Amino acid sequence: MTSSGQDWDTAGPERLYVITGGRSQSGEQAALDLVTLIVTREESQLGMQPELAAILRICRSPLSVAEISAHLALPASVVGVLLDDLLADGRVEARAPAAKLPDIALIEAVIDGLQKL
Repeated sequence: MTSSGQDWDTAGPERLYVITGGRSQSGEQAALDLVTLIVTREESQLGMQPELAAILRICRSPLSVAEISAHLALPASVVGVLLDDLLADGRVEARAPAAKLPDIALIEAVIDGLQKL
């Protein structure tokens, strides 16, 4: 309980400030978007910040930044700051999602079909 007699608000901005060390933006690492896949390169260690250890545990299989945010119930901006720390330490790897571009001929056929309607 705090000095005002209220319980610690686990969803409050104070908690997010503590988790990120007061940082609100990504550092020097490349900007991560919500679909960037993150995979663990090493296991969590004793004494690690709990949120960092949780990211290392859940990212044994690749997860997107959005999925990590949902698993930890933290805003994506906070997760981005935490991921920057892990990327800088080489504990995780960021991968662009595998995106297959659509077949141009198929798109042209669809457009042609729509124009004939």
